[in-house]
Amino acid sequence: VQLQAFGGGSVQPGGSLRLSCVASGMTFSIYTIGWYRQAPGKQRELVAYITKAGSTDYGDSVKGRFTISRDNAKNTVYLQMNSLKPEDTAVYYCNAVHTGYSSYWGQGTLVTVSS
Repeated sequence: VQLQAFGGGSVQPGGSLRLSCVASGMTFSIYTIGWYRQAPGKQRELVAYITKAGSTDYGDSVKGRFTISRDNAKNTVYLQMNSLKPEDTAVYYCNAVHTGYSSYWGQGTLVTVSS
């Protein structure tokens, strides 16, 4: 099983990025996929998640700015990030979880928001 996160980079405040989490070696459609982030010196926090049924939820700090979606045919979950702020700077990780199965983490992708 492998999760790979892509799409990080540097952007100015107010800009946008789209992250992708691509899974392999798993029955992707049954997993809840979450995006987490960890800023320097801070604990990892949940950004957003999407269930196998397509239900979503977001951390309070990103509501209205970020959108999570999934394409089961491509084994991919996306995180569209708009109106980025310097405080969004972090390493972003994707996670796959399903009851009775192991939890899997991707390798992380760095997002830097700075002028």
